[in-house]
Amino acid sequence: MIAVGKAAGPMLNAFAITVGRPLRAIEGIGPVRPDSLPAGAEWHDSGHPIPDSRSVNAARRALAIAAATAVDDLLVVLLSGGASALMALPADGITLEDKQQTVRHLLRGGATIDELNTVRKHLSGIKGGRLAAATGAPVVTLVISDVVGDDLSVIGSGPTMPDPSTFTDALAVLDARGGRTAYPNDVAALLERGERGEVPETLKPADPRITRSVARIIGGRMTAVEGAAASARSRGYDVHVIDRPIVGEAREAARTFAEDVRAARAHLASPACVIGAGETTVHVRGGGVGGRNQEFALAMLGYLAGPEGPALPGASESPALPGAFGSIGTDGIDGPTDAAGAIVDATTAERATALGLDPRRFLDDNDSYHFFSALDDLLRTGPTGTNVGDVQVALIT
Repeated sequence: MIAVGKAAGPMLNAFAITVGRPLRAIEGIGPVRPDSLPAGAEWHDSGHPIPDSRSVNAARRALAIAAATAVDDLLVVLLSGGASALMALPADGITLEDKQQTVRHLLRGGATIDELNTVRKHLSGIKGGRLAAATGAPVVTLVISDVVGDDLSVIGSGPTMPDPSTFTDALAVLDARGGRTAYPNDVAALLERGERGEVPETLKPADPRITRSVARIIGGRMTAVEGAAASARSRGYDVHVIDRPIVGEAREAARTFAEDVRAARAHLASPACVIGAGETTVHVRGGGVGGRNQEFALAMLGYLAGPEGPALPGASESPALPGAFGSIGTDGIDGPTDAAGAIVDATTAERATALGLDPRRFLDDNDSYHFFSALDDLLRTGPTGTNVGDVQVALIT
């Protein structure tokens, strides 16, 4: 059994208890070692969101376990969000530093998870089905999804799944996110060699090495939404769930969310709760610190009612919303910060003014972390042991 991702610890322990029989080899790969592990398990703390040398060592061990699994055994892979960085093995011809620089540039450029993982798979020795290809045994992958749409080839960069993307697709991502010259020379050169057929592609559906690999989604963003909705109802709120995933640039997604809240409010009793979930992106143009949830919450100031109206002039032409709003990463980590997200309400703008904080300036500088830190409005949970994307909640009076 190989468990990799932000939920690796809980998944590994739950599976070992459920199976109730000895497991020949157990490897766990995650950002934080769990308090307890099954007997005989080995654990690898690893790097996220940027892979590091621990990520490489973990990937090599996973490949070794796969290779040592007999044809009449079963290889079980427990996969969750964050696996792409936590289990990383640079392809021949590039270095770990090349991959690190590439991932950093894509993240700062606002690349979607699909774009990011298309590139990762084509720079990897373990992603894009290559872990499954390393064993002659059948493979079962149980997945907690942090990807909107639950595309098995994207979650964790699909180490045990066939990959429909190509080297040409990966080059298109580089071209769209700054151009090939913005990335390490060896990265662009490897992808170009792959496009010419000089480097083997990721595994495709017809590849016999992948035909004995199956996967099932066992949890995702709507799992978190259902839990949030049940909790809100137990507290007396009339609840509306936005089924459509919340995606796109964080500040634009905030505007759409505000419109959805206004529409839902018309048919909800008071107090009302509107819940959505998904995964946004941030195209970093400033020099500040933050994450997509914190930026989403800061942008929401333009749509909330306060003593002097919305805090972001020009952000909203519709009537301001009364109430409070929060956005949180279900993994407990928002961007490169110690916060999971942030909350805003009718008092936020007034308190910011009292401290001399200009919300627009902080938003323009992508510095939502320091804005909310000064107000003590960051949400801190610590690592949660799971990851199913982000959840947004509006509480309306």
